[in-house]
Amino acid sequence: MKNYAIIVAGGSGTRMNSQTPKQFMLLGGLPVLMHCIRAFYRFDPDITIIASLPVAEKKNWDTLCKKHQFTIHHIIADGGEKRFYSVKNAFAFMGDEGLVAIHDGVRPLVSIATIRNCFEQAAITGNAIPVIAAVDSVRIQNEDGHRPFDRTALRLVQTPQVFDCRLIKEAYHREYKNEFTDDASVFESAGHTIHLVEGNTENIKITSPQDLIIAEALLNSRCQ
Repeated sequence: MKNYAIIVAGGSGTRMNSQTPKQFMLLGGLPVLMHCIRAFYRFDPDITIIASLPVAEKKNWDTLCKKHQFTIHHIIADGGEKRFYSVKNAFAFMGDEGLVAIHDGVRPLVSIATIRNCFEQAAITGNAIPVIAAVDSVRIQNEDGHRPFDRTALRLVQTPQVFDCRLIKEAYHREYKNEFTDDASVFESAGHTIHLVEGNTENIKITSPQDLIIAEALLNSRCQ
């Protein structure tokens, strides 16, 4: 079965207080996005990797690849105004047969085990979404106030989210909605049941300067 990976890297450095897009910031001496690409290559050297980048950043990315002598083959797709469109644009570079992992370009510490678990489950059920349990106490807030909520019923969603290629392409035929916060929500809106697998706790999403510090510490702990 053919494997694909779409890595969505259309973000900016706004919340990082930086002119450098967060997917290009250095982690362990390499841009964050390179860690993501390398993880999928290590899982399957024959996988087709497609990175969705802002059009204005393509030249910058090419410069970074040359600077870091990054030679893992990948295809560049045009990033869209919303994540939804970045994913949809990447579909043009993959077939209808096989499985596709859709991954955030700012989750550089996804484990090979998590990637493998997602692909193995999706091969059976048509999709697989990695999640971890909530560990903090949780409260629900609305216009009437707030109340405690049972955290054991909650799961925190990660990526990669893996789908049957044909089915996820069909799901993306619909119009964009604000509630499409990830690919699972698009897939579910097409009438499919979502299947969960265990993610890895260090698979954090880098959105703030503090996240980058934490990721650096986690990366260093892997190397020891």
